[in-house]
Amino acid sequence: MSIALPKIPVSEYPKRWDAVKGFMERENLDIMIFYADDHATHGPVWSRWLANFIVHFEPICILFTKTSDPVLMVGPESLGYANMHSQIKSVRVLQEFMNPDEDHIHIKTESLSEIVSGAVKPSSCKRMGIAGADMIPYSLLDSFKKVLPGEWVSVDRQANALRAVKTPSELDVIRYAYKIAEAGLMTAIKAIQPGVPERHVAAEAEYVMRKMGAEGYGIDTMVSSGENSLPVLGRTTLREIGKDDLVLLTFAPRYEGYHAAFGIPVLVGNPPDVAKRAIEAAICAQKKCASLLRDGQDSTPEGEARKIMDAAGFGEGFHYSGIHSIGVSEFEAPIFGPTSTYTMKENMVLSIDVPVFDYDWGGIRIEDGYIIGKTGAERLGGFEYYQHK
Repeated sequence: MSIALPKIPVSEYPKRWDAVKGFMERENLDIMIFYADDHATHGPVWSRWLANFIVHFEPICILFTKTSDPVLMVGPESLGYANMHSQIKSVRVLQEFMNPDEDHIHIKTESLSEIVSGAVKPSSCKRMGIAGADMIPYSLLDSFKKVLPGEWVSVDRQANALRAVKTPSELDVIRYAYKIAEAGLMTAIKAIQPGVPERHVAAEAEYVMRKMGAEGYGIDTMVSSGENSLPVLGRTTLREIGKDDLVLLTFAPRYEGYHAAFGIPVLVGNPPDVAKRAIEAAICAQKKCASLLRDGQDSTPEGEARKIMDAAGFGEGFHYSGIHSIGVSEFEAPIFGPTSTYTMKENMVLSIDVPVFDYDWGGIRIEDGYIIGKTGAERLGGFEYYQHK
């Protein structure tokens, strides 16, 4: 008997479209363009959040006006999948997404000018907003500006706030993503043994996570042993795990478009004592930080974590902001660090990620997710580190 897994209900998407139109009113935008592609981490966020469309191979854009329904603009090879799965039912093949050397003679294509003209009078559009501005190719944006020659503004920072507070359905999906990640971690821990290559450990973990429903990963699965654990963004290689190694696991499975984010060290044999001290300090910092999470809080918890790491002698290894949000991106706004001006809100999902990197003995992170509540936070995982016998 199959178990019903959590999903995002169809009814949530029109509410998101209404939120975009309200955003356009507040920002005085006549047109809103959301760009998405299949670049890891941030590329697919708007296609998934607004259309539940898994973008792949070809980029997409979503067009909003103040009065018409949204339009999903795709390349020719994405049309069939979009018609089957997109929650935005107006799907058009954009000529600007066509490869000039390839023919699709049986597919109707339209220029941006034709698509825009079908929704609004282009000459009446004075101010256009774009989200995904840091990813859109220059040539494509230049084509858009020729069709709509008014003022173009990047609104990524403002628009990201639309996704910050999660609905009950989103929280259920994220909770399950953490169950997937937890199963992957348990499998990886069992697979870690001296002489086993890092990629073999990652393969065992990813097999289990895929079986539980992971559709992919927000960042590449990281199994970093020995000197490979030194940099913030390690890579999983064919290096064989040593008999006295520190192994850092960083997992971010994606389920129904949403992510988990886990980071734990695994100690094999007898790694350097300084690595053990770093782990103890980072666990203490994470616990202190977590105890301060609540609705209305600012970045104070992150600052308290830094104080603990400074006092333990590992402050210089705390390379980045220690609290970030999780959703349709593994790493998204709002981010809470030393210069943050954001405020935590109930039903945000935040990751506490305490880093210790770039030391000659290697590096570690202690990372777990939390759902913000009125007076505290719900922890989504339960891992800190693991010591092999």
